Amino acid sequence: MADIRDHRLLYGCMGLGGDWNTEPYGAREVAAAEAAVEAALEIGVTAFDHADIYRHGKSEAVFGEVLARAPDLRSRILLQTKCGIRLDGDAGPGRYDLRGTHIVRSVEESLARLRTDVIDVLLLHRPDPLADPEDVAEALGSLHRQGLVRQFGVSNMAAAQIAHLQAALEVPLVVDQLEMSLARRDWVEAGVLVNTAASTATGFPLGTVEYCRANRIGLQAWGPLAGGRFTGAARTPGDRATADLVAALAERRGTTPEAVVLWWVQRHPAGVAPVIGTARPDRIRACRDAVAREPELTREEWYELWVTARGEPLP
Repeated sequence: MADIRDHRLLYGCMGLGGDWNTEPYGAREVAAAEAAVEAALEIGVTAFDHADIYRHGKSEAVFGEVLARAPDLRSRILLQTKCGIRLDGDAGPGRYDLRGTHIVRSVEESLARLRTDVIDVLLLHRPDPLADPEDVAEALGSLHRQGLVRQFGVSNMAAAQIAHLQAALEVPLVVDQLEMSLARRDWVEAGVLVNTAASTATGFPLGTVEYCRANRIGLQAWGPLAGGRFTGAARTPGDRATADLVAALAERRGTTPEAVVLWWVQRHPAGVAPVIGTARPDRIRACRDAVAREPELTREEWYELWVTARGEPLP
């Protein structure tokens, strides 16, 4: 069985399926999904990340259309999806729902939309303060025993939350997906700001990266391209300074700015796997060297990118 932790880069399908509404998708959206999937496969990406709420389910549904049109594709890729968020208007306010019954129903609906008989990896999308770990454990165990889900993980959870949940589970949690990028640096900032006055400025739970490394839980980074802030869509003078450095390093290494930004995340010894979310085939292809080449940043270059992006020296 393929292991999600063996994948260095994932394609995030949140941008597929049209607008964020319940209007039906059409041929244009299916064609756009096919083009994005083709570009991802072309650069060597074979793991695809979904969530039941993306585009109100349309992201999974158009991907299911792509799979239906290419019957051999499913056996060549790994499918990951998430559950546990309910959007505003879904019989109540926007909220989190990790009740066992909701988890099972979400998986059944994702399987139908994706037109597959198994989900390779299921992530619990966000912590639910009202969740009962034993109830969650019963649902995940049942899904695993039935062969409906092969591996499990979480998203946006801290070390203590993972440990608390894992204590009730019969199946291992193998992934934690967090926002991590050259713009969202608190996953590295938290460690170096210990014993400084600025330590309260970061909201990242200290010890989460270390916990995951110690327990062989793979780290995935959502938003790793930071919305293009360092690859053509700078928002501030600081962004532009970082973008200039990224461009210089890309030229020096004979690669693209996108690859350099992803290399910065991948260069960390935790082996972080970025989840790229652009729906543009050209930008997907620009990420090729994040799959084809090991991160070619020296320690000094990695730190230079960090210090430039943070806009002030390290403490």
